[in-house]
Amino acid sequence: MKTLLTAAAVFLGATLATSASAQNVGIATSNPGSLFHNIGTAVANAANAAGLNTTIQPATSPNQFIPFIDQGGIEFGVANLQEVDYALTGDAWWDGRAHPNLRVVAHLMPLVEAIFVRADSDIMKVSDLKGQPMTDGYTAQNTILPQLSAFYATAGMTRDDVEKVSVASVVAGADAFMAGDTVGFIFAHGAGKVREADAAVGGLRALGVEDDSDAALAAAREHWPTAFFTTLPAGSMPGVLEDTVYIAFPQVIFTHAGASDDVVYAMTKAIYENAQVMVDTFPPFRAFKPADMRGTPGAAPYHPGAERFFAEVGLN
Repeated sequence: MKTLLTAAAVFLGATLATSASAQNVGIATSNPGSLFHNIGTAVANAANAAGLNTTIQPATSPNQFIPFIDQGGIEFGVANLQEVDYALTGDAWWDGRAHPNLRVVAHLMPLVEAIFVRADSDIMKVSDLKGQPMTDGYTAQNTILPQLSAFYATAGMTRDDVEKVSVASVVAGADAFMAGDTVGFIFAHGAGKVREADAAVGGLRALGVEDDSDAALAAAREHWPTAFFTTLPAGSMPGVLEDTVYIAFPQVIFTHAGASDDVVYAMTKAIYENAQVMVDTFPPFRAFKPADMRGTPGAAPYHPGAERFFAEVGLN
């Protein structure tokens, strides 16, 4: 009887795995050139390597696809944890429109952000941007203005200290910089658009925080509560000309409460077991640590399918 039960358990597990892998699932990302497009592509490749048929579906920003995920229109999305928190509760730019069905699947690697300027300019620190034309507005990406304000706060500045040049998105901001309309733009390290700008202008300088004290971090967190400081070594990314401290945020893959437990389990397992596939797709995934996948979830709880996998591998 014990043998029969064991065999039945193995059969059931195989059946569930086959059912999950047979389903086509989508991952919502931001537009090509953005960090989240690169991340979503890497995660999709890991899922496909594990037999979960996965495609990416780009949009301008998480502002657009988070409500779609909340309603069950697509299975997964990638974003930073703070914007998922705000969407769940309806805080900040969501103006009370809560998205109660959002669920976290796993933490990925941190998003590390910089303000990029030309390497041959005389702008050496954030406060040198005072009075200069800088990207602003970000009408299609509500997350960026508070992140920009967090950066300025480390130099005792606000957005009113620069000449604001309105753009729709971080990709549009990089384009405005390359066109000569601004002296700088904010973007995440590792994104393809940063490499494009680096080549277009003959080299970038990635400005870090002006003050890396606890007080400066507290000032930054007034604008972006999940922010933390991290150091990148010289030469590790375009524009990092010396060891520099930057602002970073947790990034997550997330889903909705109605997503299949088996599909979410399969996605979580694929990410955990296929880190090298993600690195091969997008090298900044070298900072991803499978042991850290079950980080603090924030306002949104983990999906039960993810929790099942975490329990199996001892991530508590």
